[in-house]
Amino acid sequence: MTQFIKTGSEKVFRDPVLNSIRVKDQVILELIGTSEFQRLRRIKQLGVAGAVFHGAEHSRFSHSLGVYEIARRFSDHLERFYPSQAPGDGLWDVNERLVLLCAALLHDVGHGPYSHTFEHIFNTDHEAYTQAIILSPSTEINQVLVQVAPDFPEKVASVIAKTYPNPQVVQLISSQIDADRMDYLLRDAYYSGATYGQFDLSRIIHVMRPYAGGIAFDEKGSYAIEDYVVSRYQMYVQVYFHPVSRSFEVLLQHLLERAKFVFDEGQKDSRVNTNFISPTLQPLFAGNLTLQQYVMLDDSLMLANISAWRYAEDAILADLAIRFIDRKPLKSIVITDESKKLLPTIKQLINSAGFDTRYYTAENDSFDLPYDAYNPKDKKPRTQIELMQLDGSLTELSTQSALVEAMTGRIFGNARFFFPREMLVQHAVDDIMAPIYADFQRYVHNETLVDPLNDELKEE
Repeated sequence: MTQFIKTGSEKVFRDPVLNSIRVKDQVILELIGTSEFQRLRRIKQLGVAGAVFHGAEHSRFSHSLGVYEIARRFSDHLERFYPSQAPGDGLWDVNERLVLLCAALLHDVGHGPYSHTFEHIFNTDHEAYTQAIILSPSTEINQVLVQVAPDFPEKVASVIAKTYPNPQVVQLISSQIDADRMDYLLRDAYYSGATYGQFDLSRIIHVMRPYAGGIAFDEKGSYAIEDYVVSRYQMYVQVYFHPVSRSFEVLLQHLLERAKFVFDEGQKDSRVNTNFISPTLQPLFAGNLTLQQYVMLDDSLMLANISAWRYAEDAILADLAIRFIDRKPLKSIVITDESKKLLPTIKQLINSAGFDTRYYTAENDSFDLPYDAYNPKDKKPRTQIELMQLDGSLTELSTQSALVEAMTGRIFGNARFFFPREMLVQHAVDDIMAPIYADFQRYVHNETLVDPLNDELKEE
């Protein structure tokens, strides 16, 4: 370690969610000032959800600061009450503090614009980019981290990769109850105007206990943990899985798919104009993006291109861009395994109305588990929440909470079919597609896909 540890005084960032974010480590201040971290100011935390929750304009920058602050509070609590006295005693090693704080601050630094939709179209992985940004000698972040120790970037990256040898550090950043989830639930609830994501952060920190296998919580704090699990469930149902947010994600996905299709056609046919893609985005669409080019991408760059695409020569691209920019989302209905057999029929109606179903329709499934106990057979086993008894023994949360037990392993969410809003126009005047719209609407009841023949048989 170098002297690059503490500042002469504490730096305080005012924060509407956590009140104060406190920094005493010079390395943290230096990391915040890097160009790669400052880029996060220009990437929204909730992506397209701002089109639904107008206050949800907060950035991954503010979220990352929040995760750092919660991790700092974790560390201070563990250092004060449970400092390690001897190697292997299962208590908190105070030497892990700085790697924990740096990993917390940098955990999202690899996110691209409109993160998850972006990743799906361009086959990127924000966690892989996060590790690359930390490890590459060309980045300002790496140049700051190596001043701590030559191997320090590798340590921080391994926490992100979940390969760091101390499971306590990994779980504090990535588990079913960690600094990342705690901040985004509180922050997203605050900025979206929802009240569902509120829980007692200070109580959860107070009951946090280290042990050799990771992090547990005093059984007396089970109600605070239970409240956190319920809050997470409610935020997913009411905010993250909101059908209009999902509609904009589908619209953005098809918009980018169409832009890539037209660009790829231009690569094969010189008569197709590819200048509608700005020079900064062209390496992304061409699939030969360097790390330095990746960290130039942000929401504002993407939005500027989409805004320009409203005037694109390609009619589908232009129309999708107009719908996205001018907030004209696709409509949706709930579909079930039984009703999916009707999709070919209604897709044909949509096609007959003049819409290319590749770009104007989609099936979108949004499902999640509010909580799940550890299952080694899962592809990505979850780290279960452990409660510590008075004698030091551990029990899994759902065995102590009837409410959590009822939610454990239960998948929530729904599958929806998205389509152009024009298909729901009623009493269309001077529109030759009116009969098609009317036929389509026979398959929609209470925002659900239904078989009109079944309804007619019931009436008879």
